[in-house]
Amino acid sequence: MFEAAVYVTLKKGILDPEGKAIKNSLKSQGYDQVEEVTTGKYFLLKIKERDRTAAEEELRQICEKFLVNMVLEDYSFELREVDR
Repeated sequence: MFEAAVYVTLKKGILDPEGKAIKNSLKSQGYDQVEEVTTGKYFLLKIKERDRTAAEEELRQICEKFLVNMVLEDYSFELREVDR
């Protein structure tokens, strides 16, 4: 079995109004050192698969079909083997 952490963020050049609002709020509270805020989504999945390559392929399909808007978003993932 594998555990997958999936990180989804907006592609470069796509406006992130939520990130901009958070950055402005931080700045208004005195956190001037924060240069940029990018928002995104995080998913944690458990995949019942024994083979790492098969688990990675299944995870890519899940991401590209269900979790990620491939026009606007990028994704990355970390996959690690876990005990049941």
